[in-house]
Amino acid sequence: MALSTLKDGQSEDALAEHATGKAAPGRAMRRRRRWNRVTIILFLLPALVLFTLLVLAPIFVALYASFFRWGGFGLPSDFIGFENFTRLFQDEVFLGDLWRGLLLILLSIGIQLPFALSIAVLLNQRLRGRAFYRLLFFAPYVLSEVITGVLFTMIFSPDEGLANHLLGMVGLGHLNPTWFADESLVLITLFLVMTWKYFGFHMILYLAGLQSIPKEVLEAASIDGAGSWQRFRHVTLPLLGPTIRISIFLSVIGAIQLFDLVWVITQGGPVHASETMSITMFQFGFKRYQVGYASAISVVMFIISFVFAVFYQRYVMRRDTEGAVTAMRGLR
Repeated sequence: MALSTLKDGQSEDALAEHATGKAAPGRAMRRRRRWNRVTIILFLLPALVLFTLLVLAPIFVALYASFFRWGGFGLPSDFIGFENFTRLFQDEVFLGDLWRGLLLILLSIGIQLPFALSIAVLLNQRLRGRAFYRLLFFAPYVLSEVITGVLFTMIFSPDEGLANHLLGMVGLGHLNPTWFADESLVLITLFLVMTWKYFGFHMILYLAGLQSIPKEVLEAASIDGAGSWQRFRHVTLPLLGPTIRISIFLSVIGAIQLFDLVWVITQGGPVHASETMSITMFQFGFKRYQVGYASAISVVMFIISFVFAVFYQRYVMRRDTEGAVTAMRGLR
C-alpha cells in the first residue's frame, strides 16, 4: 500500500525524508561519502601543489632544456633535438660515470649491506651496553656529508693523515699511499668513507626487522634441533627478506644519485677517476654553463632511477607490496 502512494519520480528515500523530517539512511550515506571526498581533496591539494611545483615541473623543464643548446641565461632558443643525448653516450667521462656507479652499487650490495646486517645481528643479541653500541654505530649517519668529507680528507691526508700514521705503526709506512690523489685507489677509498657514513642507517633498518621476528618461531626452530646458523639461514633471513629488499633499493638509488660526499672530498678527481653522474651534471651545468647538456644528463639519471624503481618494485618487491595491499583491503 505504501508503494502505491509514491508519486511519479519520487524515491523511497525522498518519501521517508518527507514523512520523518530527517534524511533517509541512503541519502545520508551518499552525503557523507561526498563530504569525505571533498575532505580528502582539500587535505591532498597542498601536497599535490608542492609536488607539482618542486618535482614534476623541474622534470619537464629539464626534459625541455635537454633538446636545446642553452647556457642557462634567457630562454632556450637553439633547438638541436637529440644531439645532447647523442653526445652523452659518446662521452667517455659519462660512460665512465655509468661504470663507476655500477661498481659502487655492486660494492654496496656485496660488502656494505652484509656488514651492516652482521652488526645488526650482533647487536640484536643480549650484550652489555648494546644501546651504547647502537648509538655509536648509527652516529656517523647523523653527521652531514660535508662534515664527513672534511673529516676524512684530514684522515687520508698523505702527509699528516691518521691513515698513513697507522700504516707506519704496522711497518707499512714505505707504501705512503696518496689515497684521494691516486686514480687506482680513490674509488675504493671513497667507498670506505661511504660505508662508514651509511652502514649505520642500514643497520638500524635490519635491527628493526630482526626485532619484528616473533621469538616463538626461533624457539620452535631450536626445539626442532636447528643450530644457530640453520636458524639464521632458514628462519631469520627469509623473514628479514622485506627489510633487505628495501635496504638494497635505497642503496642502489643512493649510489646512482651520489654527489655531495664525492664533491666535498675529490670533486670528481683525479682525472675523473671518482666522478659520478651527478658530479658531471654539476660541472657542465654550473661551471661550464652548458645547461642543455647537463639537463640531458639529469634526464638520463631520472630514467635510470625510474626504470630501476619500477622493475624492482614490480618483480623484486612484488610479494611485499601485494601483502600490504591485501592487508589494507582486509581492514576496510
